[in-house]
Amino acid sequence: MYELQYSKPSSVNDAVAEVKNSSDAKFLAGGMTMIPTLKARLSSADLLVDLKGSNLSNISVSSSEVVVGSMTRHCDVASSNDIKGSLPALAKLAGGIGDHMVRSCGTIGGSLANNDPAACYPSAVLALDATVVTNERSILAADFFEGMFETALNEDEIITEIKFPIPEKASYIKFPNPASRYAMVGVFMVKKTDEISVAVTGAGENGVFRCKEIEDVLNSNFSLDALDNIQISDDNLTSDIHASAAYRANLIKEMAKKGLKDLI
Repeated sequence: MYELQYSKPSSVNDAVAEVKNSSDAKFLAGGMTMIPTLKARLSSADLLVDLKGSNLSNISVSSSEVVVGSMTRHCDVASSNDIKGSLPALAKLAGGIGDHMVRSCGTIGGSLANNDPAACYPSAVLALDATVVTNERSILAADFFEGMFETALNEDEIITEIKFPIPEKASYIKFPNPASRYAMVGVFMVKKTDEISVAVTGAGENGVFRCKEIEDVLNSNFSLDALDNIQISDDNLTSDIHASAAYRANLIKEMAKKGLKDLI
């Protein structure tokens, strides 16, 4: 890795100021993606601005929503009794990310800002119609993800918290890569008062997406056998050394059938 500077400001405003005053600074929000890409020279920076000291790690739960600070670690989401009691699918999702070391360092905000196409959190944010709050604005989930590794964030914009509405029920089922534990396919399903929403990660060429095929079936026939004969198109799905697009299409169906059991 090449030479660079490191800073750990004590507030969001100070962090933003440091990035604006640097020619090639990047925010560090756990480093589970940033550090490896820098080491491999797939990315570059002259300054890393660590958000760990910016007071963005917190969890609060009300009767209608779960609010998670952007620097909250995966392990803290997974172990939170408040989240387990109000939105257990989110705690389960966090507990299945990577290994113990990744969960102890990685953060929800870092995961969302990076928008890796195989990351787990984007599926929860999209299926739950969550709101991503930054130091500048609030961004609806449908407007936040713009494609593989792309989001609506500006370069000097920081995610401060994520607001998850609490649904009637939710489930997350993942088929993990056995080495990386990233999702080869992950399906987050939500039962709301008036609809079923389904988001898929790990499978799309453009990253996380809502699966309208499954949503349409379940919104017209909400039953355990509703998905038995559904056919998922492999158009715009990823083919790589781990799985073909057709294989991922079948996994989406099978993961959704398992997740549906938690919603009935």
